[in-house]
Amino acid sequence: MPQKVAQHVQFYLSTAVLFVVDRVVAVTRRDDAEDHDRGDVPGWVMITVMTAIVVVALIAVFKPQVTAAVKNVFDSVSGSGNN
Repeated sequence: MPQKVAQHVQFYLSTAVLFVVDRVVAVTRRDDAEDHDRGDVPGWVMITVMTAIVVVALIAVFKPQVTAAVKNVFDSVSGSGNN
């Protein structure tokens, strides 16, 4: 009977070790897959740059209107507006 118990314990320990090794390999492979993208420009950087370009283009085209709108806002906040 003790030999049968030892076989069961060995089976469960082997299964546990294999499970842990499988999880470690899976996590390692996932990390390796993510490392391939590190050299690329992340999407959020591209979105930020594109947004900045759009803002600069809009200000360049509509500079008088933007200047007047910003001046009106500052005047109304500071209380020096005509309202």
